[in-house]
Amino acid sequence: MTRAVSVFFRAAYLLGFKPWDSGVPPPELVSVVEGPEHLPPGKALDLGCGTGTNSIYMQQHGWETTGVDFVPRAIAAARRKASAAAVSPQLLVGDVTRLGELNLGGGYSLLLDLGCFHSIPDEGRDAYVTGVSAAAAPGATMLLFGFLRGEGGNRLGPRGLLAGEVERRFAGSWEVMPAAPGARIGRLNAVWYRLRKR
Repeated sequence: MTRAVSVFFRAAYLLGFKPWDSGVPPPELVSVVEGPEHLPPGKALDLGCGTGTNSIYMQQHGWETTGVDFVPRAIAAARRKASAAAVSPQLLVGDVTRLGELNLGGGYSLLLDLGCFHSIPDEGRDAYVTGVSAAAAPGATMLLFGFLRGEGGNRLGPRGLLAGEVERRFAGSWEVMPAAPGARIGRLNAVWYRLRKR
């Protein structure tokens, strides 16, 4: 992570400004965990887990969950929430562009990225893909949410995704399903991707 990104997110958690932290799992995740064609529980990896809402949810539904976030304050809040919910996901302070240094192991059959990848500086995105690809089991499902990058980039908030970027960066190890439109927030268009590990 660049220093600017690190400072932004650390300050946001310090000030309590975290509009991305809704406190409820997104319907796309609920469908995969509880829907008619839900996945059987296995190992789950929550990338940029924040205060742990989704890590806790997956753990409550039988998934052996690991959440990673580089903001210590967010992980501390996640650990408190997990304790209050009487579940014990593994919650780690770490950089998602350097997953290999965290000794996470492999075999993750569900990976969730709720707005992490689109915040990573461009130069760190290939390292992120390498790390998640190494952690994922063959056939794993990945859900990835992000905002599309506007002309000139987003001035505030996440850098965003370029058109075709997810397909291009993940092409070697993943099958990428067509993006599904998400909510439009202000001038930002959100998208959901579902990927399958080859």
